[in-house]
Amino acid sequence: MSVLKEFKLPDVGEGLTEADIVRWHVKPGDTVAINQIIVEIETAKAVVELPSPYEGTVASLLVREGQTADVGTPIISVDVASGDGAPAEAATQREISNFEDLVPAPPVEGASEPGMIGSPAPKAERQAVLVGYGVKLGTTSRRARKTTPRQTGNGSTSTTAAAGPAPSIGTAASADDSGRTAALAKPPVRKMARDLGVDLAGLTGTGPQGSITRDDVQQAAAAGQAQPVPSQGLLARTPAGAREERIPVRGVRKHTAAAVAASAFTAPHVTEFLQIDITETMTATARLRTLAEFADVRVSPLLLVARALIVAAARHPMINSSWDEDAQEIVVKHYVNLGIAAATDRGLVVPNVKDAHALTLPQLAAALGQLAETARAGKATPADLSGGTISITNVGIFGVDTGTPILPQGEAAILAFGQVKDAPWVVDGELAVRKVCTLALSFDHRIVDGDLGSAVLRDVGAMLTDPLRMLAWS
Repeated sequence: MSVLKEFKLPDVGEGLTEADIVRWHVKPGDTVAINQIIVEIETAKAVVELPSPYEGTVASLLVREGQTADVGTPIISVDVASGDGAPAEAATQREISNFEDLVPAPPVEGASEPGMIGSPAPKAERQAVLVGYGVKLGTTSRRARKTTPRQTGNGSTSTTAAAGPAPSIGTAASADDSGRTAALAKPPVRKMARDLGVDLAGLTGTGPQGSITRDDVQQAAAAGQAQPVPSQGLLARTPAGAREERIPVRGVRKHTAAAVAASAFTAPHVTEFLQIDITETMTATARLRTLAEFADVRVSPLLLVARALIVAAARHPMINSSWDEDAQEIVVKHYVNLGIAAATDRGLVVPNVKDAHALTLPQLAAALGQLAETARAGKATPADLSGGTISITNVGIFGVDTGTPILPQGEAAILAFGQVKDAPWVVDGELAVRKVCTLALSFDHRIVDGDLGSAVLRDVGAMLTDPLRMLAWS
């Protein structure tokens, strides 16, 4: 006995109402197991992989790739076998009841431990899975799958081989068009393989349980196994001779457009600029890189810029606040969730470091590095992208001196850090070549008056000119 079960698009967090279907990992006729990754979706904030809540055979895909679906819309139907005439529900006792375990919950004040960035303490003997009560670490396995006939396009039948051990949590196994099982690889590794044109199915993994690692992909690319990847750029998508192209506005681009428009036309922006001599900060950055405490983290001038802004926010708390229109109140935050604007393949995102004010300098460096890696991999969660109190945009990495950044919604200020370059500068009455950059501070003029904005910008500039001031003012 069997019954069709429909999997409805869940709300993956933060009350999102829709998502785009990015890529299906299965097709009609495939056999799926509980917790097997079946689809990638893109919400307004992040790309999320959805596991199957059912075990059975895919009957049909109800939403095409590239299509937008509302939360609650059925996206796939699965033929679930109950066996021996038992009620069909008995075969799906472990089906999904909610989606809370898939997306990290927003940080709870006081729940973090030293060195952890706003992450709640893990539950004992629990591992985040989609269904049931989870599994103990290191015991993930999948029972053997029965060999079942499947009708092929020419009328003959084919069989599906029994499945081996399931991938560990965080990896995904899927089947390609030929029916073979794809190699185990985490999402960032699969993306790297696509970018480099490496066929994962042809690699032997050296990671846990035979999973493929970044090193495996890089070695395959260096060995000449990579094939040219068709360009996904604008010209590649435009038909020959076409003078225009229409690109659907979805996902992060849609969210960003709405957010910046709302911010620009709600908060009255003011931007002030300050050019500074940052030579001593560059020297301090080079010195930090030699210290044992920073051996395992990336140290860049952005680290000291971030610390300077955190210190300035402590000296001038109103800069770290928000405007509550409904209550007609200014909400002053006595903590700093430091946002870092990141340009990704999917668009602009601003994840933030939770409770950055409470971190040591090595901890802050590690948090910034982790934030950047997560954003580049497209794995920033709704919790990562919400709750920011003040932000930095590092426009200098694009080779420009500065800009006039738009405030992230709900924040009163954002600092733009321009490129560092050699320039003539007067030092002790004499002309010298120094490392110079331009800072720009945009702020909400409903909250921040010109004197306060100027004071914050001067303080940040003073600390970057002489990093010892950070110690004196901390």
